[in-house]
Amino acid sequence: MNNDLLIFVTNDDGYDAKGFAAAIEVARHFGRVVAIAPETVQSGMSQAITMYRPLFLRKVREEEGVEVYALNGTPVDCVKMAFDHLLLGRKVDLVISGINHGSNAAVNVLYSGTMGAAIEGSFYGCPSVGLSLTDHAADADFDAAVEYGRRIIADVLASKPALPLCLNVNVPIARPEQIRGVKVCRQNRGFWREEFFRREDPRGKEYFWLTGEFVNHEPESEDTDEWALAHGYVSVVPVHTDTTDYSRMEGLRQVIR
Repeated sequence: MNNDLLIFVTNDDGYDAKGFAAAIEVARHFGRVVAIAPETVQSGMSQAITMYRPLFLRKVREEEGVEVYALNGTPVDCVKMAFDHLLLGRKVDLVISGINHGSNAAVNVLYSGTMGAAIEGSFYGCPSVGLSLTDHAADADFDAAVEYGRRIIADVLASKPALPLCLNVNVPIARPEQIRGVKVCRQNRGFWREEFFRREDPRGKEYFWLTGEFVNHEPESEDTDEWALAHGYVSVVPVHTDTTDYSRMEGLRQVIR
């Protein structure tokens, strides 16, 4: 461990999630850790921020080299609270968001609170890594995600990458020795097709539960994150936030005057 490095950790599953503890374990390998996570599960919050109610920050625990806090906000709130208040004026060397319970591959990157926090961290000028395991179980086995998270982060820090840098790292369900390797790849083209289950409460008022199915539009493409995960590899996708569709710009210049 390099005590000169300061690592910030957050997630979207809540401060008491097993994956959050695993992310802190990854971070401790590299330096001192300050962690802020939501009080409750905030999955699917993407870049959401809290504007119309107060935020409450409380310290959960402190031990040698680690401080852990809970915040009644979103994952991005946690990042902002860290950089703009708790760690204001201190140099943060790395942001780790996760380890998420469930995949954030393909279009999930747009919905994910885990990746929302990682992207937000990259705005502050330090390498940011979102770590996810393709297992939603509360008691999931995070050994492979911890081992490969450490490997990938060590390589990134050693390379002194150009900034901003944000990586979306997903780990398949497997023991570490079963992982076939790491694939740097692109985001799969696919979308969720939602379905709503309608129910009625005891007073006859209808309510709905959201569910759905992921539709992979390119299952045979071997350079995507979904293919890598399906074939036993850890996927690493570099993420950026410029959503401009450059291929349409010239055509639009011809029709919009």
